[in-house]
Amino acid sequence: MIRNAVIHIVNEQPLLADLFDTPTPADAGLICTNLRTLAGKRPVFVDHVESVFFFPYGHIRFVEIPPGADGGPGLTATREPALPEPEPDPEPELEIDEDFLRRIRDV
Repeated sequence: MIRNAVIHIVNEQPLLADLFDTPTPADAGLICTNLRTLAGKRPVFVDHVESVFFFPYGHIRFVEIPPGADGGPGLTATREPALPEPEPDPEPELEIDEDFLRRIRDV
């Protein structure tokens, strides 16, 4: 079970849902349950949140599955460790133009 996947439906607000399995290209649509808004409330078009819902892929822009939503370690554990950022070069010392400063003081 993949919990708290975000389903982005065409021309609609995103919805949170629990997916039974990771979507595959062979699927005709997305099967999910526990459908709710991002605020956690029941959408107006849903009678029973615990029902099973089928969304054809033609109505879905994309599905966002957060890291670790399937109970595993998430994507961060399989990625290469990030390299430390190089330290920025020190700023060069600026020379003070005494003549310029004198002209400013005189004004």
